[in-house]
Amino acid sequence: MAIVILALASIVMVILDYLHIIYLYRGWLMVIYYGVWITFILDYIINLIFSHNKRRFLISTCLDLVSLIPGHPVFVFFRIYRVIRIIRGYHIFWHLGWDGKVTKKIHQFIYDTGFIYIFSVSIIILIIAALIFSHFEHYPLKTAMWWAITTATTVGYGDIAPQTAGGRLDAAVLMIGGVGFIGLLTSSITDFFTKNNAENEGTSDKLDRLMEQVELLNKEVHSMRQELDQAKKNAPKDPKRPKKRKSN
Repeated sequence: MAIVILALASIVMVILDYLHIIYLYRGWLMVIYYGVWITFILDYIINLIFSHNKRRFLISTCLDLVSLIPGHPVFVFFRIYRVIRIIRGYHIFWHLGWDGKVTKKIHQFIYDTGFIYIFSVSIIILIIAALIFSHFEHYPLKTAMWWAITTATTVGYGDIAPQTAGGRLDAAVLMIGGVGFIGLLTSSITDFFTKNNAENEGTSDKLDRLMEQVELLNKEVHSMRQELDQAKKNAPKDPKRPKKRKSN
């Protein structure tokens, strides 16, 4: 749980630095900030060493790895994924009594559809492309990230265009690879909601058929009761039995 507190604290520190309330790279705040960063690096390395399936660990912790990039404070926000993994791993929602239909649907959307893995790869592609673009074109990282997002999503405002050979090569790779992963991301979201709608429609049809059967059974029971009542009315009354004689 200490990692959760450190992750949230580092995110709050970056937000306060962005609002110019504090300054992360001055005095003791810089020591705390880099101390938290080193803690996350050690935590990641230790978990990697003791993981049974290192390949699966690397795939499932892509965003954790991104959060360790020291080039810009914006990467700190990816530490929220570490918090989400801890909540999921320790079943905190279940212990708090919040586990139910909503959390089950969220879990299915994030993990069962492969959304989290496609999203992680897409984010990594965008970040690498932005870093390369920033290096060749000498733009700030936030501007390069804006360019990478608009290029990968095929929006292409045209306000920023690569001028160097390295920048254009980076743009070409991003347009080919990035567009593909963004398409996969969109299709996974669409498939999830389409599947849910189909399941809901199937459930609705089953309920309608069940209600029809119940209604039919009610009619049959009512008809049988009427026939039974009519039979009782038409049945002849029992004749009086003769009294038994007393034996001497």
